[in-house]
Amino acid sequence: MAFDDLIMRINMMFTDMENQPEDAHELLEQIHMELNQLKATGQPLPEDLVKLEQRLEAEFEAIAKGAKT
Repeated sequence: MAFDDLIMRINMMFTDMENQPEDAHELLEQIHMELNQLKATGQPLPEDLVKLEQRLEAEFEAIAKGAKT
């Protein structure tokens, strides 16, 4: 996988997120897939993408905890 292709797909994900914020769960799944592909090929993980993944996971966890109470 070419690094330029990855950057293009990540940019497309961010554009989708801006246009369809209700699909944040889908965006998180796409980020998981992209990071897993990078890990599988031994490429470095973009720090900003890892931080976004962590932030989204924390937000969803907080929402889930709030829904249980």
